[in-house]
Amino acid sequence: MTEVAAGSGTRHRLPVRKLVAASMGNALEWFDWTIYATFSIYFAGAFFPSGNEALALINTFATYALAFFFRPLGGVLLGRFADLRGRKPAMILTIALMAGGSLAIGVLPTFGQVGWLAPVLLLIARVAQGLSVGGEVSNASAYLGEIAPRERRGRYSAFFYISTGGAVLIATVLGFVLARTMEKAQLASFGWRIPFLIGGVLGLAGLWLRRSLTETELYQQKQESARRVRRPLLTTLTHHPKAVGQLVGITMLATLCYYTFFSALTAFAVKSRGADEVDAFLALSIGAALFVALQYPLGALSDRIGRKPQMLVWSGVTAVVIVPLSFLIGPGFGGLLVVFCVGLALYAAVTALTPAIMSELFPTELRGLGIGAWYNLTVAVFGGTAPLVLNALSAAGAATAFFWYVAAAGVIAFLVVLRLPETKGSELR
Repeated sequence: MTEVAAGSGTRHRLPVRKLVAASMGNALEWFDWTIYATFSIYFAGAFFPSGNEALALINTFATYALAFFFRPLGGVLLGRFADLRGRKPAMILTIALMAGGSLAIGVLPTFGQVGWLAPVLLLIARVAQGLSVGGEVSNASAYLGEIAPRERRGRYSAFFYISTGGAVLIATVLGFVLARTMEKAQLASFGWRIPFLIGGVLGLAGLWLRRSLTETELYQQKQESARRVRRPLLTTLTHHPKAVGQLVGITMLATLCYYTFFSALTAFAVKSRGADEVDAFLALSIGAALFVALQYPLGALSDRIGRKPQMLVWSGVTAVVIVPLSFLIGPGFGGLLVVFCVGLALYAAVTALTPAIMSELFPTELRGLGIGAWYNLTVAVFGGTAPLVLNALSAAGAATAFFWYVAAAGVIAFLVVLRLPETKGSELR
């Protein structure tokens, strides 16, 4: 894939093989992570006592949320590992943990077979996946940012969420196909295991792809500097407090957008608003396809107009429209389609440049740890709890409060971005 460099007659060739190798590993990570939320409405009763469907679903989402609190630990451990040992070995380790967790969930015994051992084993598998994702986001983002020419960092970064969106699209299409071809009883009995087993098998392909990667030149130049850093996590706060605050402010809204539209709304629409599950999966699949299609154009746009204008549009418009959109969630395909397409199109404006922004905030010797720790802590607090909060508020008859919560995060993110320096075309430190 080639393109003409701005202001010259030379053509830049994107390293497609390298970008695909890094991004496809991330796609497999997020396929495994997403199917847990997507298929939770079917397997909740398998791991918890029967008789109270709402409580079983809340317990399932509580396990989902609890695993998120291992993401910061994974971000610290695997982020520091990447800063000391390299981006490539860290990314190989994360895909192995994720695939192993997915395969384990696919074969776990049910509550009816082994009692309370079933949810304990489920939690262990989810903890492994939480550690994995904690390291994956930071290390893959750092890798893409470090191999990109400074004037094309947005374009390179777009591949991160092309892979993520593609993985979510595959997961939701799989949910749509299974919902159309299997009875609910079959899905609750064994059908929900199919995507987890597929994720485990695809992990082998992810390992093979990542073994072909080469280490980034920028990391190799800064490796000795990383080894000389003492108390690296404290250093991110004492030497780069503004970067930490900016990362948290932007990530708070970004993670709420992700887990609202890609995870929480499907179960909420079906269980609480009476939507047809086939309509919900189809609308989400179309929205996810739009999300993927917008990544590269919006990544390229950020290289031209800058990061700030794009993020201001995303945060400001999201704050204004999220509550009105929530009233369209319910029976009927049309309303669901509008919700998912508008919400995910807005979200694409920030995801297309997220790895670029995060890479530009921290120096190379702290990049893996800095992103890994503070990004994942924010995701754990706000993203991991989003499905649980939405379901709990819905059960209390106050679902609209959740969407006001997202709107408030939009206002905070808008104010943070206003004070963010423009970084397009800058050299990574």
